[in-house]
Amino acid sequence: MRALTWHGKHDVRMETVPDPEIINPRDAIIKVTSTAICGSDLHLYDSIIPSLMPGDILGHEFMGEVVDVGKGNDRLKVGDRVVVPFTISCGKCYFCQKEQYSACDNSNPAEKADMSEIMYGHPMSGLFGYSHLTGGYSGGQAEYVRVPYSDFGPIVVPDGLEDDKVLFLSDILPTGWMAAENAEIEPGDIVAVWGCGPVGLFAIQSCLVLGAHRVIAIDHHPHRLELAKTMGAEIINYHDVKVREALDEMTGGVGPDAVIDAVGLESHGFAIDNVIDAVKVASKVLGTDRAHVLREAILACRKGGRVSVPGVYGGFADKFPVGALMEKGLSVRTGQTHVQRYSEQLLEMIGEGKIDTTFLISHRLPLEEAPNGYKMFKERQNEVTKVVLKTPAARGAVQ
Repeated sequence: MRALTWHGKHDVRMETVPDPEIINPRDAIIKVTSTAICGSDLHLYDSIIPSLMPGDILGHEFMGEVVDVGKGNDRLKVGDRVVVPFTISCGKCYFCQKEQYSACDNSNPAEKADMSEIMYGHPMSGLFGYSHLTGGYSGGQAEYVRVPYSDFGPIVVPDGLEDDKVLFLSDILPTGWMAAENAEIEPGDIVAVWGCGPVGLFAIQSCLVLGAHRVIAIDHHPHRLELAKTMGAEIINYHDVKVREALDEMTGGVGPDAVIDAVGLESHGFAIDNVIDAVKVASKVLGTDRAHVLREAILACRKGGRVSVPGVYGGFADKFPVGALMEKGLSVRTGQTHVQRYSEQLLEMIGEGKIDTTFLISHRLPLEEAPNGYKMFKERQNEVTKVVLKTPAARGAVQ
């Protein structure tokens, strides 16, 4: 089959690799029809996330048709159209029983889990196409994928919903929704969202659906800010104003009730702390994450407010305002997304037209052009909001 493989910083290639096979009874093989390039894939493209190996297959946002199922899988059948959550969850362990699916204890093989346990204190769960810290599973930017625990994770898509409407159930839509849920939206709330990329835009949409009174979007890409504005958000371009001063003015000096960091470890801008972080990253000294947005969000949030962090962080950060966090009495919630917790609810809302996802897609390309898609997404983030890759099996023409 054809698949996108990683070979080093900014070096991804379409190659012919062996077809996946059923290994465990609960496996399924999916023939991919649509897959997408995620903002967090750029962390792999930039070689920021450790433990990738040459030849690893990337991609964690994908859907397709079931072409084979293991003997222990009594839920899926050949021919089902499914969206596959990026988190691999067994459905039976302690964490899955608590609906904390992205903390699954069984999906990361022991020899792989040891690496993440050393870094984070406990092993991470398995994720598709996202390094050997998360199990070394082949990803979905390919013609076929083996899906472990497929009797629990995949979302069966009803007839009448084309790929583009449901593809983002794999990651970014539930991630934006969980970000808003973690912000504990209350009537009358003012919410500030840093980052108008895919997750940030879905977080804005979710906050408004959940009843936020005002949502303030912060970014510097004009097109992305315009998208946020069309969704009903007020906007701040951090190139034009000082963000904390602007937020104080917009909230009468109180600060937002909740803040959402949808940026993560690669903050941009010329704030002094971010410049220091960038120097350290370049010189491989101390901190590995550029946490400017998280620092700014904590300082901007009102006393007694809530901090939600869907943005990806992978290593360590210094200059952290722990004093502000404690003295202001802030609550913090973060984590990889518990996709399966939200799947049915969000699928129903898409079907009813309450949530739109297709506005985000700026480019559709054949799978074979995936390397060009990565380059575009990296270098032209103002106009490239989301790249969807279509395989020959996809329903609908590539534009």
